Amino acid sequence: MADSRVLAHKVSADLEDIEDGPQVTETENQRVTLTEEDNRRILRKTDLTILPILAWVYFLQILDKTVLGYGAIFGLQEDTHLQGNQYSLVGSIAPIAQLAWQPFSSILIIKVPHRILMPTLVLGWGIAQCLTPLCKTFSALLAVRFFLGLFEAGCLPLFSVITAHWYRRSEQPVRVAGWYGTNGLATIFAAALSFGLAKIHSHVLASWQIIFLFTGLMTIVAVPFIYWKLDNNVHSARFLTADEKLKAVERLRANNNGTSDGEAHKFKWAQVGEVFLDIKTYLFIAMSLANNLGAQVVNTFGPLILSGLGFDNHKTTLLNIPFGAVQYVVILGVASTSVKLRSGKGAALLIILLPILAGISMLYVLPRDKSHTAPLLVGYYFLAFIFGCNTLVVSWILANTAGSTKSSIMMSLFNAASSAGNIIGPLLFDTADAPAYTPGLKATLGVYSMMAAVVLLQLGNLVLLNKMQEKKRVANGKPAKLHDASMDNKFNAAGAAQAQEGDIGSRAFLDLTDRQNDEFIYVY
Repeated sequence: MADSRVLAHKVSADLEDIEDGPQVTETENQRVTLTEEDNRRILRKTDLTILPILAWVYFLQILDKTVLGYGAIFGLQEDTHLQGNQYSLVGSIAPIAQLAWQPFSSILIIKVPHRILMPTLVLGWGIAQCLTPLCKTFSALLAVRFFLGLFEAGCLPLFSVITAHWYRRSEQPVRVAGWYGTNGLATIFAAALSFGLAKIHSHVLASWQIIFLFTGLMTIVAVPFIYWKLDNNVHSARFLTADEKLKAVERLRANNNGTSDGEAHKFKWAQVGEVFLDIKTYLFIAMSLANNLGAQVVNTFGPLILSGLGFDNHKTTLLNIPFGAVQYVVILGVASTSVKLRSGKGAALLIILLPILAGISMLYVLPRDKSHTAPLLVGYYFLAFIFGCNTLVVSWILANTAGSTKSSIMMSLFNAASSAGNIIGPLLFDTADAPAYTPGLKATLGVYSMMAAVVLLQLGNLVLLNKMQEKKRVANGKPAKLHDASMDNKFNAAGAAQAQEGDIGSRAFLDLTDRQNDEFIYVY
């Protein structure tokens, strides 16, 4: 009873964090001296506390989704009597739930403290995963996967907002890659885990049921740890001293993303309107839709495509292990490259689209016979670059969006487009087209060609937006050109001191959007 009262008190305290009103705090108005040594120390502490939580929870989310493909090759379709496109619909129902829940998700991310929201979501989808082995029919499987998708709906937007709240813009791509890169690790683990668990001979549970039950329990066990370690924001960070909290706020000033402690919990309808009037919103949505539509080549049908090359179930599972390794290396590699290029996210996107197009073309053109097994595998592994795209798009959105409500809505729209892609994607692949799935591959090739064109349009749009920002600054009596200290690899103490001589940076925590703040600089 005593423990439950303590937990209830802690939860109540977390909820009270959002009741103090929408004002910029004294901490944020106070300028403090910050050295590069301070910057590195605070970054290291943040990396050791916040990043592992994001990485582990995202790993669990991807693992819980990925095992659907392995369930399919270990008897799920036969035991639940799936026919025709029903497996495709099972793969699509979770994204449908995510799409339907996005409007509520964006509000929850702003209104509910992250320390409460994240473990609640994890518990919800963990329970749904554990219930999957009980499914004996298509309708039961559909219902369970719907609730799994509903609780996972807030995951990517929440993680993106948390990353923006804790890290400078130059640090965000590698940190996004740090948690999003667990896509690859989850692929490796799911393949090895499924291979091992499928060897268990049980008179009670089928192989696919054991896989789902094990991963669901893994997820539920993580919930208390998440609540214990996660902090809501910089101001309440238990792993920072009082002095470090002041410096942690100062090091984020140059971001100009407007995420103050008080204002961050106020839902602003004006910012919602700005999202939908912003051209870059629709271009980012198009990128998300295209990439996640194409990603279904791997997510849902990857194991089936591999089995179509003539491998048995166990070899098909093992062949996804090197694919996951390539995926992980690609995600971290493209993120590091984009940081070195400073404003090179668009260029990096265009570069990694080349191996994706090459891989899909190889799978589309090459015949399915033993003499072409090696090049077909190479083509399949090229598809690992697909997961590098989402990392860059997410960090590109974070770098070019300011305002707490606008950022939350933008990431929810990104996730909605991702969900729409996940819904449409499996429908491009009909089981009647097995094992080559040629029509689906042809459609996917067109999708990624379109995505390349959208990236070029976004680059042009951002150049134009920066020109408009320069005109605003001149009209407001400021220099046309400003140095973007948030994109420096090291904290620029000299630049910060220079900014303090005037009022540059004084609006950083007023919860202004990128359009409202004339000091905001768009990143290419």
